[in-house]
Amino acid sequence: MNLFIDNKSGTPIYDQIYSQIKSQIISGALKQDELLPSIRGLAKDLRISFITTKRAYEELEKDGFIYTLPAKGCYVAPLNAELLREENLKKIEAHIDEIVRLAASCNLSKQEIMEMVHFGLEEQG
Repeated sequence: MNLFIDNKSGTPIYDQIYSQIKSQIISGALKQDELLPSIRGLAKDLRISFITTKRAYEELEKDGFIYTLPAKGCYVAPLNAELLREENLKKIEAHIDEIVRLAASCNLSKQEIMEMVHFGLEEQG
């Protein structure tokens, strides 16, 4: 598992860990039931506090991406189709927000935006 911590980013370190692990789970780079590095081991590798790593793992578990077996470690949870759908819906909403912002900067009408969407859907076949 490869993680990159950007200390110059305004994003908290635990959130960077959370986002990168979640992304690797969703993409399939981390497989179901795969053992994750221990909290202390990952903290040592990243040269950060184990409390920061613990928080990221707690958030991942709370959101259903990993599960913990006492005295054994943290593992990648089975992918829940509804969870994946929800993640994709959030991404779509973020893209729509960006489209609306860009469209406003170009003075595009609602009709013109819809035409562009329809054209894109037709292109997909």
